[in-house]
Amino acid sequence: MSDMITADLVDLDLSADTKEAAARALAERMVALGRVTDLDGFLADVAAREAQMPTGLDGGIGIPHCRSEHVTEPTLAFGRSADGIDFGAADGPADLIFLIAAPAGADDAHLTILSSLARQLMNTEFTDALRAVGDAAAAAALIRGDEPGEPAEAASEDPVASAGAASPAAATVTDDDTAAGEERPFRIVAVTSCPTGIAHTYMAAESLENAGREAGVEVTVEPQGSAGFTRVDPSVIAAADAVIFAHDVPVREKERFAGKPTVDVGVKAGINRPAELIAEVREKAARGEVTSGSAPSTPVERSGDAGEGYGTKLRKWLMSGVSYMVPFVAAGGLLIALGFAIGGYKVDKAPSVMDHFMWAQADSWAALLFQIGGVAFGFLVPVLAGYIAYGMADRPGLVPGFVGGSIALTINAGFLGGLAAGLIAGGVVIAIQKVNIPAALRGIMPVVVIPLISSAIVGFLMFVVIGKPIAEAQKGMTDWLNGLSGSNAILLGALLGLMMCFDLGGPVNKVAYTFATAGIAVSNPSDSAMKIMAAVMAAGMVPPLAMALATTVRGKLFTHTERENGKAAWVLGASFISEGAIPFAAADPLRVIPASMAGGAITGALSMAFDTTLRAPHGGIFVVPLIGNPLLYLVAIAAGVCVTTALVVVLKGMRKPAGTAPGSGEAAARSAEAKQPVAA
Repeated sequence: MSDMITADLVDLDLSADTKEAAARALAERMVALGRVTDLDGFLADVAAREAQMPTGLDGGIGIPHCRSEHVTEPTLAFGRSADGIDFGAADGPADLIFLIAAPAGADDAHLTILSSLARQLMNTEFTDALRAVGDAAAAAALIRGDEPGEPAEAASEDPVASAGAASPAAATVTDDDTAAGEERPFRIVAVTSCPTGIAHTYMAAESLENAGREAGVEVTVEPQGSAGFTRVDPSVIAAADAVIFAHDVPVREKERFAGKPTVDVGVKAGINRPAELIAEVREKAARGEVTSGSAPSTPVERSGDAGEGYGTKLRKWLMSGVSYMVPFVAAGGLLIALGFAIGGYKVDKAPSVMDHFMWAQADSWAALLFQIGGVAFGFLVPVLAGYIAYGMADRPGLVPGFVGGSIALTINAGFLGGLAAGLIAGGVVIAIQKVNIPAALRGIMPVVVIPLISSAIVGFLMFVVIGKPIAEAQKGMTDWLNGLSGSNAILLGALLGLMMCFDLGGPVNKVAYTFATAGIAVSNPSDSAMKIMAAVMAAGMVPPLAMALATTVRGKLFTHTERENGKAAWVLGASFISEGAIPFAAADPLRVIPASMAGGAITGALSMAFDTTLRAPHGGIFVVPLIGNPLLYLVAIAAGVCVTTALVVVLKGMRKPAGTAPGSGEAAARSAEAKQPVAA
């Protein structure tokens, strides 16, 4: 931290009486040293961060901080106020004020050091020493931890690396208990995070660990900070008795912690009242309260894991764009479909509702729904491109990605253009980020330089180089779809049905779904596009409905848990949520997946053969009024469900030799237990 704070950045007689004045006084010292280029701009960023959440902490501490393009290098200024300054802490004014300034593109090493300081602030010996220090140079040295034996050295030098490990106190408790043969201590796993990921994240982690030591509880914390985070070992999570989330931004990969008693609070609660949180979560555990589950994390949150091959990363990048695009597809498609259902097929010719809206006329409401849906559909390609680039390069990829996606719309390159634009934008940003930039320019890189250069490059490539060939390819594919008829259409329906049922919501399923939604993502889709959408949705409904039917007609072939899942699968299948069959496929993939694919292929082929159409991209049986030839559509679904059910029942019935209850999970378990002593 030697280059981060010096005696010139310390004011032991801070005379300011407001937090704004204190921030200005300390920031002026940064300006004098060339660490901040624009005083007012930097203070505006500090104020914006303060508006998100007060930065005062119990114990007389204020830590105003922010990332800013006006900061040239990570800097820390310290002020000590005799009268105290109100930073919003519950216990009163702060007399120790730390102003943390991080460049918008700060490197992980400096952020790690700042995070280490945040942990030190939870050490009362350290704060007491700061209140007693006599001169600025000594205060700076104390904060840097220059002198051996000072409290600053007690803090972890790499809080990120230690995030996944249990605290030393917790480890000692475990060793003692194990040696004595006593019952192990209560175990808690916690996640902390804040908007900037610099200070509160690590202070909450330190506070929870300290409170755990005092309570005789094992607390393992995963701070999800700006310098990245080390995932807690899955075995530690599995062994934990409860979970604490102290966060102000979404917890990454939250589904890892599902199924345990949980306390979910803001990050400041983790700092100010950790003992209460520990007591609360222990009470929940004693009552047996558990979370029912968590929504899976987005592909962006899971992208870029170490050791992944390029193919895996490419799949995640593409799925990132698709996952963010799908809500626009669903909202826009359903609104357009409702507009047609209410106003008829001439609703797309209706004038703008801004000039011709009549409250009492159904046609006006139909036109309103149709035009809102059209606006939502207008975002599809830009969102697809933007979030593909986001999956590759994080937030710097958003601007060139959206620009490239919008250009793809302008030149009629469609979804193929959006895919290309997203990949190009992400690649360009990654390349720019690898260039060595002078320290003076790092602050403006994320908000000026990278968006400017990357948008110009992506725009040039899309307009001048690859845009026209992609547009021609898009037109060729559209013409081919419009020309499909007879056996070709039936074969396409069977292929899409196989894809929808292959991985039940996974990448192959999403490719088929995206192919279908791309065709109807216009205000006036062709009949061929609507037939494809109908075939895809029908096939996607088959696996969960078939599993639900199979558990009903031959329940003995399934475990108790599978029979319970079968009840939920009725609703999931009817709603076109293919993932409802995943528990069955995971338990018995060699029987469930082939059977599902067979039923899906039959349904897709029949749907195309029956010339059924669908304008809505989602909804299951709840959008039957929006389906062309709805009775035949339901017949196609029923045929696929019956085929899959029959195959599953036959295959599961063949898996056990005579004399054993066919497919009985309980019987299998007893058989395995009976054989275990022999194997030993």
